[in-house]
Amino acid sequence: MKIRVLKHELNESIQHVSKAISSRTTIPILTGIKIEVNYQGMTLTASDTDISIQAYIPVEDNEKQIVQVERPGSVVLPAKFFVEIIKKLPSSEIEMELLDGFQTRITSGSTDIQMVGMDPEEYPVLPSIEENEVISIQGDLLKNMIKQTTFSISTNETSPILTGILWDINGNDFKLVATDRHRLASRTAQIDNADEIRVSNVVISGKTLNELSKIIPDQNTIVDIVVADNQVLFKIDRVLFYTRILDGTYPDTSRIIPTNYKSELVIDTKKLSESIDRAYLLSREEKSNIVRLQTFENSTIEISSSSTELGKVVEQLDVIQYTGDPLRISFNSKYMLDVLKVVESEQLHIGFTGAMSPMIVKPVDDSQSLYLILPYRTTN
Repeated sequence: MKIRVLKHELNESIQHVSKAISSRTTIPILTGIKIEVNYQGMTLTASDTDISIQAYIPVEDNEKQIVQVERPGSVVLPAKFFVEIIKKLPSSEIEMELLDGFQTRITSGSTDIQMVGMDPEEYPVLPSIEENEVISIQGDLLKNMIKQTTFSISTNETSPILTGILWDINGNDFKLVATDRHRLASRTAQIDNADEIRVSNVVISGKTLNELSKIIPDQNTIVDIVVADNQVLFKIDRVLFYTRILDGTYPDTSRIIPTNYKSELVIDTKKLSESIDRAYLLSREEKSNIVRLQTFENSTIEISSSSTELGKVVEQLDVIQYTGDPLRISFNSKYMLDVLKVVESEQLHIGFTGAMSPMIVKPVDDSQSLYLILPYRTTN
């Protein structure tokens, strides 16, 4: 193997695939990035067995020469060093040459590096997925849906299925759901799905989807999704992102979402966010994050929190609309702030079914998003 490649293109591909490198792997070959070169271009692959990412760099793109291939070949290079050194090379062009015993020489400007490589034949083969049914979605929409649900996944590994996000696709209806049993986030969207594909009980790790989100470009990009028996493949430009489907059955969350409310209010999102943020400063000192909300008949609510060491904060807020019974409810302020960070609507609708029943938060101008927070039982 002997090639010359533009540093920017190589570095970008390395940054993509390195997201699949795990420091906890017990398989030495998986600490490396596999490089394969033929006369069409070069392919980089990284994997931790749960996710695998492959990035392709063509010889030419838009009539611009990216890779010059003198001799094809393949090698696995240690990711930790390879990722860092490529970023820091001085020249805009890099030469790589495979020597005897998988030694790899990397030169750029006056810098000359020799790295100890590994045998590419030992690298595991990527999953084989038949692309019979392909779901296509706008990249920015998918990124948004992930951002608006992933914060509600469980971080407790004793319930692995809840560390993931449930995918449900029924024709043109696309839905993501995440819950940790104390809160829930749901986001739906309409997609052009000409094949009327049905996907149910597909659960993908929330951490994995966050890594996927970082790879999706901000500009208008189509992401193609292929669902197989135990794998999902995401195709983004020249990047292939494979992830394992989590084992188990996701709980039926539809039964816990109320449809009728005893009390409802509409409030300015920014004002509520700022008020709860101030109350959170005290509530976090108690390690409970508990904030109380009380309604009054004159279209105002009271937000309050207290700390045995610091004191208390009490704040009155005007609401845009209020109907129903008076209410006093306690909830986790951190959970509410997580919702408020991802809501893009200027006004929120909050529905209450009682002091000890789930509260439902919905953006006023967005029927596609729904958030549920379970209240706390407090003594006062």
